[in-house]
Amino acid sequence: MPEKNRPCCGHSTELADYFLTRRQFLTRIGCGIGALSLATLLDPAHRLAAAPGTGTTSPLAPKPPHFPGRARAVIHIFAQGAPSHVDTWDPKPALARLDGRKLPDGGVAFASPFSFRPRGQSGIEVSELFERTGAFVDDMAVIRSMHTDIPAHDVATVFMNTGSLRIARPSLGSWVVYGLGTENENLPGFIALRTGGLPAGGAANYQSAFLPGIYQGTTVNVRARSVYQMLQNIRSPYLDAREQRRQLELVHQLNEIHAETLHREQALETRLEACEVAFRMQAEATDAFDIHKEPEPVRQAYGDTPQGHQLLIARRLVERGVRFVQVWHDGWDHHQDLQERITAKAREIDTPLAALLGDLKQRGLLDSTLVIWGGEFGRKPSRDRNGSDTPGRDHNASAFTIWMAGGGIRGGTIHGATDEIGARAVQDKVHVHDLHATILHALGFDHTRLTYRFNGRDFRLTDVAGNVIHDILA
Repeated sequence: MPEKNRPCCGHSTELADYFLTRRQFLTRIGCGIGALSLATLLDPAHRLAAAPGTGTTSPLAPKPPHFPGRARAVIHIFAQGAPSHVDTWDPKPALARLDGRKLPDGGVAFASPFSFRPRGQSGIEVSELFERTGAFVDDMAVIRSMHTDIPAHDVATVFMNTGSLRIARPSLGSWVVYGLGTENENLPGFIALRTGGLPAGGAANYQSAFLPGIYQGTTVNVRARSVYQMLQNIRSPYLDAREQRRQLELVHQLNEIHAETLHREQALETRLEACEVAFRMQAEATDAFDIHKEPEPVRQAYGDTPQGHQLLIARRLVERGVRFVQVWHDGWDHHQDLQERITAKAREIDTPLAALLGDLKQRGLLDSTLVIWGGEFGRKPSRDRNGSDTPGRDHNASAFTIWMAGGGIRGGTIHGATDEIGARAVQDKVHVHDLHATILHALGFDHTRLTYRFNGRDFRLTDVAGNVIHDILA
C-alpha cells in the first residue's frame, strides 16, 4: 500500500491512494459480466489481451505443434464412474460358459446380459447397448487393453485427466491449449461441459496447476434451459460494450501506475484478466451455447436431453475454434442392478453420440477432431460381492476399454486384448500415460518435448513414461 501522504501523478493524496489500491474501484466499476468467477483461472503474468498500446501477444494465439498433426481439436466424452467393458466394447463369450462358477480370484462369474454383434466393414463386435454409436466403428480405434494404477473413483478420474496420482498437475486439456493455443480468443480454449455438480475429484480434473491460469478449463453446467442461465451474468444490465471497454482500458492504465511503485498484486491482477476475457465472451459465448440457433432436424437428431445438449454444444464449440471440449457423463458406477442401470445410462448417450459422429462427418470436421470415449477404469467379470439379488460389478484397474475416432486415428481397428474373461489386459497393454502420449501425437506433439519448467525441472503430461500407440494412428 502507498504511504498515506505520498502524492502521485498530480492527483490529490486521497485520490492517488484510492486509485493505486483500486480495491474500491474494482468493486464499483461493475464489470457487469459476472465472470469474476474466472478469476482463479487466469494468471496475471500472462495477460489474455494486450493492454492498450503494449502490443503484447496473447498466450492463446495459435501455435504450431512439433510436426503436422491430423487433429486440431478434441472432444473428450468422460464416462465417469467406470463403465463395464465386458458389457459394452469387449465381448467375452467365455463368461457365458462360466456363468455362476467360481473364478480363480474367488469371485463368481457373471455373464453379460447383453448380446454383441459385428458392425461395419471392420466387423468389430459391439454391445447392443450402443446400437447407434456402433454404426461408426469403422471410424474408431477400440483400445481393449487399457489399465490404470488405482481403482478408486476420485483418484483414478484425476489420474486419467492429469497423469498424476499424488501432486497437482495440469490436465490434458490445459496441456493441449498450452501447446496449440486456440483458434478463437473470444472463447476459452478449454471448456468442460457438465449437467450437474462437480465430477469425482472435483475441479482438479480441468486444472492448469503450475501452467499459467489462462490454460485452465472453464466449466459450464448446461442443464439449464436458457443460455443466460448457463452463462449467468454474462452481460451487463447497466453498461453497453463501448462503456465496458472504456472502463477496462482505464483499469489497465491504473494497473500500470500501480506497477510502477509496487509489485503486482496477484489477486487483483487476476480479476483484471477475468474482466477482459469475460468482456470478449459476451457476444461469442452466448451464440455458441444457444442450440436453438440450430435447425430443428439437427436438434432432434441429438435429442432434447441433457446429453443431447452437451454434445450439440460440444460440436458448436469445436466448430468455433475451441481447442478442447470435455463432456462429463457421470453415473456409470454399477455395483448392483447392472442390467437396468447400464441400459439406462447407455440410452442417455447412444443417440446423441451417434448424432455427434455423424454430424462431424457431414460437416467435414471429424478428420480434424479427435473424439474420445471412456471412463477411469473398468469392471470385474464377477458379481459384486454385496450379495444383491440384482448383481453388478466391482472396480477393476487391470482392464478397461476406451475408443477414439476422427483426427489422426486409423478407424476400424482393435488394439490389445484382455484375457478370456476380461479380468486383465494381457496383449499390447496400454497405460494411461500411453494414451496421453498418443493423443498428443495425433495433435502433432512429441509428448517428451511438450514441457513446462517449474520449480527447477521440466514437467510434462506423461511424467517420465508413455509410449505412442502407433498401430492405431492413420
